[in-house]
Amino acid sequence: MSDSSQRRIALVDVNSFFASCERVFDPKLMGKPVVVLSNNDGCVVARSSEAKALGVAMGVPWFKISAWAPSVGLVARSSNYELYGDLSARVMSILQEFSAAVEVYSIDEAFLELTGTPEELLATGHRIKEAIQTRLGLPVCVGIGRSKTQAKLANAGAKKSAGMNGVCNLDMFSAEKLDFIMAALPVDNLWGIARRLSKRLAAQGIHTIKDLRDADPVRIKKKFGVVVQRSVYELRGIDCIKLEGERLVKNQVMYSRSFATPVTTRKQMEEVLAVYAQRVSKRLRKQGSVAGALTCFAGTSRFANEPFHSPYVNAVFSIPTNDPVEILKASSSVLLNRIEEGRKYVRAGILLHDVSPKESHQYLDLFTPVHERRQLGETLDKVMEKHGAFSIGLGAAGFKSAREWEMKREMLSLRATTRWDELATVYAK
Repeated sequence: MSDSSQRRIALVDVNSFFASCERVFDPKLMGKPVVVLSNNDGCVVARSSEAKALGVAMGVPWFKISAWAPSVGLVARSSNYELYGDLSARVMSILQEFSAAVEVYSIDEAFLELTGTPEELLATGHRIKEAIQTRLGLPVCVGIGRSKTQAKLANAGAKKSAGMNGVCNLDMFSAEKLDFIMAALPVDNLWGIARRLSKRLAAQGIHTIKDLRDADPVRIKKKFGVVVQRSVYELRGIDCIKLEGERLVKNQVMYSRSFATPVTTRKQMEEVLAVYAQRVSKRLRKQGSVAGALTCFAGTSRFANEPFHSPYVNAVFSIPTNDPVEILKASSSVLLNRIEEGRKYVRAGILLHDVSPKESHQYLDLFTPVHERRQLGETLDKVMEKHGAFSIGLGAAGFKSAREWEMKREMLSLRATTRWDELATVYAK
């Protein structure tokens, strides 16, 4: 194996991300089985390794196991989106200290480009792991390979093998050892190979990851398409899936939630839309963009005894905007008239599309829209940043009284990194 410096791909993945985030500001949860619940404390959406060992299934409704949980020490937490999002951003910021090329793949994992000898890359992986653990208190595993698919495979090995101490570089293995590893892994363990596809591959005599790596790429493309063919090449160390830089502007931005209790009146729905317009417009401003159109919708439950009802409205802005008032007007002007009093609406949302960078829409002062000149959205952001998220709002969204329809999060932990009134308390012995 050559000792010369090589370009490689690393995958950094936070272990049991949601559960690990909960432990950062509550060390008493260390070593305990922890689950995180979906919206309205419905189902299990994340599990610590200890919870998995107890046999807690992903997606199991909380009400089915809540009575059993105390007997085994199982702790549940409501989804703390604010905390998870902030800690995720901090992880990605640390990764950018190690590489100029970072692709944020999901909330808890990222690909990055590294260069060095096999030994140097292994050492870098350990430095990344130590930096995130020391500065954020989050455990990560690092997988390093010649391609994204190899990095994914290495990351899985780092998680499963305690002897690797959380870092696996495939360049450290001989060809014979890699053959042995790949021959021992079913093909559906591979990134991008779902169970249904694995059955089709099995019909062609491809049962393991090694079988797929050694298959004829031309035949694979003919039978299964170019995506699976790329997996063949990637397993051979040929980098086919390039790193993508983080898109500064998303093509669509949406804010949608299920309600804790059904919304049954137009007045309640008006309050919902006021809150949602304010929140979705803030997302636009955060990424420095404006929207050219929107879709606003609401819906009753498909499983209720009454007929399903899902009113919606589409609107196009004459001038692309991120102004919360304009978004609220476009959302509520028609939709509220389509809300039928007495029906039990369980969800609503605002989807903004035709999103583009704000700086791509510059106007002469004379023609600048009034709502753009007053910069109401930016003013709201500054007030809330200084005085809290519920200090001000649009119309009904500004009321500080409890909203029955707001998402139920009865086991919510501290939002310690984003709210002044929820800062963690530190105890000294």
